[in-house]
Amino acid sequence: MREPSLLARMAESLFWIGRYVERADDTSRIIDSYLHRMLEDPTENEDVACRTLLAIMGVPTDRVDKVTTPDVLELLAYDAASSSSIIGSLSRARENAQGSRDVISTEMWECLNTTWFELPARRAQVSRTGPHAFLRSVRDRSSLFAGLTDATMNRSDAWRFVTLGRGIERIDMMTRLLAVRIASGVLAPDWGTLLRAAGAEEAFRQVYPGQESTELIAGFLMLDPYFPRSALFALTSVEGDLAALSDNAIRLGSRGDAQRIIGQARTTLEYSNPDELIHRLSEILELITTACADATEAITLRYFDKATWVQWESEAE
Repeated sequence: MREPSLLARMAESLFWIGRYVERADDTSRIIDSYLHRMLEDPTENEDVACRTLLAIMGVPTDRVDKVTTPDVLELLAYDAASSSSIIGSLSRARENAQGSRDVISTEMWECLNTTWFELPARRAQVSRTGPHAFLRSVRDRSSLFAGLTDATMNRSDAWRFVTLGRGIERIDMMTRLLAVRIASGVLAPDWGTLLRAAGAEEAFRQVYPGQESTELIAGFLMLDPYFPRSALFALTSVEGDLAALSDNAIRLGSRGDAQRIIGQARTTLEYSNPDELIHRLSEILELITTACADATEAITLRYFDKATWVQWESEAE
């Protein structure tokens, strides 16, 4: 039986809820991993580490003489006006959820609403306890929301749009991390920090105990078919969501553009030679980044793009 149609504005809100919550989660992981590295190594150059963080998020620092930890936290964690910051992302997720309460579960809404109301108090505690508790709470609440999404929503188009947004954002953040790692110069972080930033340290060490080579880490983060944050796993998940949405198309348009784009990127990655991956990493990351951007545009045109409003004019008498 065909599912009831989902309004374009509702589908768009659900997609961006998934993206914004995942963005807050991933950003908190990245910031926390770099802050811990600076605490563990007193010789760590704060300016270099902070520029690395901003480079991952695409924030230019060419015109800044020195970047400090408070600067990074203000830009990437606390800036409510920025959709790239943690607080900004969670605020926008809540705004989209407010208009989607008919299709998300009450528990999902309460999770985002409670998180939003708790943010000012948690932000105020940073000056006394440091940023780690704040960042940990963001990860905990984001994980709770993801769990509630999977546990309380029907496997309908509404659920698929949330998980579709989550998957595309996860791919984007992973490619950002790896792109900075292979960058030349001092901005390249060490692989151990990158594993922690990706939330992959324990999973990697369970698969490769006592090993930490560049090739193994890059291969795990890009190609592992069982780790949910790997690029391949996320691409496969996104492709599956798009295939299901194509079967229940809610708007007219060219069929399967986004699915084709993601499928081609997934196939290229899945069938790449693991032994040559590290040497082709820059090329593959660029391909995946472009695919995500093109797929997002195709999704927007097919499912979210509003028809142009036509105003009829009376004929001149």
